[in-house]
Amino acid sequence: MIKDVSQLQRLFVGRFEPALIEELARVGNYVELDEGQYLMRPGGYVRSVPILLSGSVKILRADAEGREALLYYLGGLDSCALSLTCCLDRKPSEVTAVAEEKTRLITIPIEKVEEWMCTYSSWKQFVFQVYQKRFDDMLRTIDSIAFHKLDERLLAYLDKKTRSCQCTTLTITHEEIASEMATSREVISRLLKQLEKMGKLKLARNRIEML
Repeated sequence: MIKDVSQLQRLFVGRFEPALIEELARVGNYVELDEGQYLMRPGGYVRSVPILLSGSVKILRADAEGREALLYYLGGLDSCALSLTCCLDRKPSEVTAVAEEKTRLITIPIEKVEEWMCTYSSWKQFVFQVYQKRFDDMLRTIDSIAFHKLDERLLAYLDKKTRSCQCTTLTITHEEIASEMATSREVISRLLKQLEKMGKLKLARNRIEML
C-alpha cells in the first residue's frame, strides 16, 4: 500500500479516474531502484507490471551468445509492453530491464492488470498507448538497422540516451555502447573519434559530451 496518495493524484490527474488512482495507491507496491539494479531478467516470471514515476529503465534482449541489444527505454509515467504481455500470457520474460539511473516506480499485481481492463476505461487506454508506443519504438529500431549507417545509428542512440536522462553528458564506456548496439568496441571507438572530429561530441574518459 502506498501511503502518499496525494503524490499519485498529482502525477496521474487527468490520466486515470480518481477511483483508479485510489486503487493504485491501495494495491501498488512502491519500489526504488539504484543505477544498474535489475528490474527483470530473462527466464523470470513477471508477476507484476511496473509504472515508472521518475528515472529511466532500459530494455535489452540477448542473443544465443549472450550479446545484448537495446530495444527501448522506459521513462516517467511509462510502462513495459513486454511485461504486460508476459503477465497476461503467464510467460517468462525474454528481456532484461535495468535502471539507467535512480528510478522510482510502482508495481501492479498481475490480477489487477486484467481486472482493470474491464473496470476502468482510462486503464485500457493506458495499456493500448503503451503497446502503441513500444510498437513505434520497435519500428524505429528496425528502420535504423535496415536503412541507416552505423554512424547515424550511433548518433540516434546517443540522442535517445541524452533525452532519456535529460542531460548532455553521458557517463558510459565504449564497451557498454558496443554491447547495446550489438557491435564491437573497436568500431564504436573509431566512430566516436570521427564524430568528435566533426564537432558532434567531445570525448573524455568514460564520458561523452554532446555538442
